[in-house]
Amino acid sequence: MNEELLYTMALTRLPGLGLIGAHRLMEAAGSATRIFREAKNLKDIVPDVSQKVIDAIVNCDVLRLCEAEIRFAEKNSIRCLTLNDEDYPSRLRECDDAPLLLFYRGSADLNSLHIINMVGTRHATEYGKDICMRFINELHEILPDVLIVSGLAYGIDINAHRAALQYGMDTVGVLAHGLDRIYPAVHRRTAAEMLTHGGLITEYPSGTNPDRQNFIKRNRIIAGMSDATIVVESAAKGGALITADIAESYNRDCFAFPGRIGDEFSIGCNTLIRNNRAILLQSAEELVKAMNWDYTPASTPREGIQRQLFPDLTADEALVMSQLEKNPDGLQINTLVVNTNIPINKITGILFEMEMKGIIHALAGGMYKLV
Repeated sequence: MNEELLYTMALTRLPGLGLIGAHRLMEAAGSATRIFREAKNLKDIVPDVSQKVIDAIVNCDVLRLCEAEIRFAEKNSIRCLTLNDEDYPSRLRECDDAPLLLFYRGSADLNSLHIINMVGTRHATEYGKDICMRFINELHEILPDVLIVSGLAYGIDINAHRAALQYGMDTVGVLAHGLDRIYPAVHRRTAAEMLTHGGLITEYPSGTNPDRQNFIKRNRIIAGMSDATIVVESAAKGGALITADIAESYNRDCFAFPGRIGDEFSIGCNTLIRNNRAILLQSAEELVKAMNWDYTPASTPREGIQRQLFPDLTADEALVMSQLEKNPDGLQINTLVVNTNIPINKITGILFEMEMKGIIHALAGGMYKLV
């Protein structure tokens, strides 16, 4: 059994030590193995270490639990990544409060060239869901190698994961519990799909319950392993704003999609933008330009394209097309809402999909016209 892994895991479970204390010991000793092997002489290595910590190491009674955890990981294809492992997220390693150990199951490269996280309210509106789909679709068109990170929670998180999977992008979920369960259970199917198109990662061993404080702590992993944090929707308070705060403390970029004034789940984003704590974001192209990433600009639909090449229209798309066929010069989006009786927050997604299919052009002033 890997001794360094065993002793690193034991450090994370020692009573009275804490993460910051464990980091100090690791920095001074150079390895967890040395800390345990030279525990009785630890004051020679770390002069200000307390006798209580030394006694806890000398009389360590968690090694058997750690050995069982390692066997569980091996049996379930879970990788245990210590700070010194090459595959440990290098961006997260730079953070002072990075976990000493991560449990990871999946196929994604945690050190991908481009990594973002998308977070937001658990009470996502149709507007927020539409943003997830449109943004990730556009991102896939211009920079398909971006890794999408989120928390597998209700709302914006799960919509970001599912949009990434739909458009063929890897996505990683950061969990607030061990890898022996999925919470919420209704997301099990999505989580299973993510194992081959991304992955699941946590700092918590098996048997850990999804307690409230764990969700707050895991937000630092979401922020720390990413180049940028993107807040899609948020109320005046919430976990997404905590993630944005952490990203700022790590000197990482933060972006937010604006929302309609007065909407409960737009207050957080609008406040971030107003206070210059997040960059206003409206498209994937704006993101990659702001991050100075090399990318391929999205191509515009070809003129003269045959609309009959797109027979698989949804009922709503067909309804929109019928209205535009009656008005060759185009219609304004508000007119389309009235004529089709499709809500504004739904028709924006329909129009975007039709534009991506090359069926319509978006013109100035919210006008749309058939190609």
